[in-house]
Amino acid sequence: MHTPARILVVDDNPANVDILRVRLSAHGYEIVTAADGEEALVAVREYQPDLILLDVMMPKLDGIEVCRRLRGDPSQPFIPIVLVTAKSDSKDIVAALEGGGDEYLTKPVDHTALVARVKSMLRIKALHDTIQDWNRTLEQRVSEQLAQLENLSRLKRFFSPQLAELILSGGADDPLKSHRREVTVVFLDLRGFTAFAETTEPEEIMGVLREYHAEMGRVILAHEGTLERFAGDGMMVFFNDPVQVPDPALRAVRMVLVMRERLTDLTTKWRKRGFDLGFGVGIAQGYATIGAVGFEGRWDYGAIGNVTNLAARLCSEAKPGQILIAQRVLASVEDLVEVEPVGELQLKGLLKPVPTFNLLGLKQ
Repeated sequence: MHTPARILVVDDNPANVDILRVRLSAHGYEIVTAADGEEALVAVREYQPDLILLDVMMPKLDGIEVCRRLRGDPSQPFIPIVLVTAKSDSKDIVAALEGGGDEYLTKPVDHTALVARVKSMLRIKALHDTIQDWNRTLEQRVSEQLAQLENLSRLKRFFSPQLAELILSGGADDPLKSHRREVTVVFLDLRGFTAFAETTEPEEIMGVLREYHAEMGRVILAHEGTLERFAGDGMMVFFNDPVQVPDPALRAVRMVLVMRERLTDLTTKWRKRGFDLGFGVGIAQGYATIGAVGFEGRWDYGAIGNVTNLAARLCSEAKPGQILIAQRVLASVEDLVEVEPVGELQLKGLLKPVPTFNLLGLKQ
């Protein structure tokens, strides 16, 4: 709204225009004028007044027709219109209001009534403009939130929910930039999958993978793990990045124990369909370099280091239903879990034998 408020006075009688200009200027209002209805329409577009004082009886276009045209123009913002008429008959007043007027004054215009009507209409204008501003702000916020949700949904196709939210919120120091951190890494895959894939129809393979991925995905999300990748029946999940947690090894252990329970139900169902599949897991803990891996158009969030190799090798050694953990993982959770020693395994690609333990479950 303008400061001071701008009022358009429309009357074909110059004396009436002068009287209204003097009276309203004395109250600090800015006055612009028009001598007939056609001039009034031009003045509205040019000056965008906050209020119109509009004579009814005028040549060319009368006041009621001016009202109709202004109210019928969707490009015009709301402007209160006070109709000024010499006719005091109720039928004339009703016709003026139905034509689009908001208030009326009868001639000769009483000064006190004039000022009161003007103040009342300007209050309505100010309230209307405030509500319009609120609506525009709300629409903008809704639009921004929808865009953010769309971006988040797109990012979640490639990244974990935690990482997607960090990227959008800026709540971390560029989580995609390469950095080094201690993580707990979990590798899991299905035992017997290669033989299964060689002897099974592609449609059945895809059905099994969908069930497997969906079940494991729910468990990963529930334990706030970061799914680094999945390829066929294999998955790699790590904990403590991008969101740092105080107990990454324990979270990993709890996650794979729940996975084993869920997979027991799935493998039972698969066996009834003639599919002999098992479930193996390897867990290791150590430092890795983590960040964005890929190319423009497709990025993944990857972890690179000996810890990932160790988890993968332990997974490959695990028998169906077995969860093999490295000594460093055991050191973090030994008071909470039941294990049995497997011995020192000579794993492919590692120079020294690795002390390995079979995770049985959590202590009661």
